[in-house]
Amino acid sequence: MTRSLLSVFEEDAGMLTDYTNQLLQSMQRVFGAQSEMGLATEQLSQQLMDYEKKNFAHGKGDEEVIATLQNFAKTVGELNSLHSDLASQMADSMVFPLIQFREKDLTEISTLKEIFGIATDEHEAAMVKYSRLPKKKENEKLKSDLVKEVAYTRRKQHQASLQYYCALNALQYRKRVAMLEPMLGYTQSQIRFFKKGIELVSKKMDNFLSSVSNMTQNIQAQLDTEAEAMRATQRELLSVEDTVYMPDKDIEPVNRTLIQKAGYLNIRNKTGLVTTAWDRLYFFTQGGNLMCQPRGAVAGGMVLDLDNSSVMAVECEDRRYCFQITSPSGKTSMILQAESKREYEEWICTVNNISRQIYLTDNPEAVAIRLNQSAIQAVTPITSFEKRPEGSPNPDRAKPGGVHATSAGSQKTGAAPEPEDLIAPGTPIQFDIMLPASEFQDQNRAGGRRTNPFGETDDDCSIESDDSLLQQVFAVRFQGSMAVRCGNNQEVIYEAMRQVLAARAIHNIFRTTESHLMVTSSSLRLIDPQTQVTRISFQLGEVSQFAAHQENGRLMGFVVESRDWSDGDEEGEPSFSAFVFESNTEGEKICYTISLAKDITEAKKDPEALAQLMKNMPLTNDGKFLLLEPETGDTPNGAEEDLESEA
Repeated sequence: MTRSLLSVFEEDAGMLTDYTNQLLQSMQRVFGAQSEMGLATEQLSQQLMDYEKKNFAHGKGDEEVIATLQNFAKTVGELNSLHSDLASQMADSMVFPLIQFREKDLTEISTLKEIFGIATDEHEAAMVKYSRLPKKKENEKLKSDLVKEVAYTRRKQHQASLQYYCALNALQYRKRVAMLEPMLGYTQSQIRFFKKGIELVSKKMDNFLSSVSNMTQNIQAQLDTEAEAMRATQRELLSVEDTVYMPDKDIEPVNRTLIQKAGYLNIRNKTGLVTTAWDRLYFFTQGGNLMCQPRGAVAGGMVLDLDNSSVMAVECEDRRYCFQITSPSGKTSMILQAESKREYEEWICTVNNISRQIYLTDNPEAVAIRLNQSAIQAVTPITSFEKRPEGSPNPDRAKPGGVHATSAGSQKTGAAPEPEDLIAPGTPIQFDIMLPASEFQDQNRAGGRRTNPFGETDDDCSIESDDSLLQQVFAVRFQGSMAVRCGNNQEVIYEAMRQVLAARAIHNIFRTTESHLMVTSSSLRLIDPQTQVTRISFQLGEVSQFAAHQENGRLMGFVVESRDWSDGDEEGEPSFSAFVFESNTEGEKICYTISLAKDITEAKKDPEALAQLMKNMPLTNDGKFLLLEPETGDTPNGAEEDLESEA
């Protein structure tokens, strides 16, 4: 807004400079070409009339000036015969004041504009250095020096801008005086030195000239008052502490309920195949759009439609406070860098709120507050399966009452289940399935099935026999798991995906580890690609539901049913857990493979049905079902490095 307003003031100053030069040329022609005084005064009269046509954007108070100049133009038309003795009087009372206005006031505006531009460039250079500070192992002395440099350049820019703005404001008053004073001196000289025109001119213009003189004095008094007020405001604004100018020194808390945001961000642009450049531009949101206003532009243009877009924190080129915005189709994305942690978090929250189209509701602020509160309550991250104290609830198991609540809710015909019916509010989310060493040892001491580093187990022979019909491996990245209230509805998988991805975005958890998901005709196993150790496995009969994401084809998930015998019930209370994965291929392929595995399991009960199924499906040379080519060779070095999720 300030830049746009400043450009209007600068445009006025440029127009005023052009007009002043033209007016001065007319006056010099009057002064230098006395023999052609008639033509010179005619041109001068025309120039005075043209002031009204300039249409200054800040023309408040110019009505009287325009009317006065028009009267002067008529008078100049009548005074078309001049005398050579007027040269000295015209030089003192007409030409000199306008030259002084041009050389003093307009030159001051030009000089302050250059100083302001230099200060702005110095500040931009300091911000570029500061933005390049590494995130880890920072040189504290370098950081301190850069922070001081940024603060110094910001203060310098602030001081230069205030002086520049004050001069532009004062110019609105001085231009009126500069337009009127030369003509006042010119007319008075005509009256004093040309006795011929006294009877013709002075009698009907005495009152008019007096009013013009009073007008210029009043304008000068207004200028003095305004200048004193601007000086007082300038002193007050410059009396703040240096910490105000320092970046990343925000003391106000992060506002996570914003639905509009504006400020400067660094945007990464590709300059070649492997090279990038960062530009600092002004971004703001307008409705559901992200806008960008280049330097010097009067208005901004749309950069990206934020409706249904996704935003997440990323690490980029060892820069801090970076985040990525991706369009719903996934074809368009941009990486931006905020100045401070507060700005970084507020931009992520704002884009997330806009992507949900909250701004279209009747009370978007209230909706944003309510969604933020529910999101904080629903996403409590747990980074591993840590051992829980005895007697504490198991986060992988839904409470028994949750199943009955879902069953009752499913009886409502034609109504979509509410999120509370699918997943209990406040359910913890687990982002890592690696077991701690202590829990792994406890399982071995308790007599559980051991898994050695070579992936061999005591019952490998039986497993190989059961899985001989189907073995398909997919490269996946585990996103998270949580307890759910039902296992017979695909909506619970979609809701689990939404809560897991929202939790990762809110808590800035974006690192994932690649694993191999093996689908066999009897089980699902998640295998470490480096050690071939089974991290977790499920019997196929325990998988009660599975689905791929409706929009992001790489996301898929499944629900596992288990039994809780803690209450002493012979059958055990059913409990359900949802697991969410991101794959390198389409999630529908994994779901199809699981569906086929279930068909094989059912067909095993009837030899004829199994024979018919094997007849309809292509087989490999060793008699297994042929589905897809293995994907595990796509990623070099296995899961040695953490990958960044694209979900």
